[in-house]
Amino acid sequence: MKANPILLQRKYARVIALFAQKSGLSLDDALDFFYRSEEYKLLREGVADLHCMSDDYLAEDLKEEYERRTS
Repeated sequence: MKANPILLQRKYARVIALFAQKSGLSLDDALDFFYRSEEYKLLREGVADLHCMSDDYLAEDLKEEYERRTS
């Protein structure tokens, strides 16, 4: 299922802000990582209705991806 593009953009903004807060990154760094992440690709493609998950869940998942890549 595809989400409304405007609602999806708002979702991205909330998730990026939460991810920056949880990971201690600046908003610019969080934004940069988000758009290169696997999670963004899945959200954009509408895989498994991932966009229906909570912002907190997605931010935590993004943080885990970040930690895996930087370890």
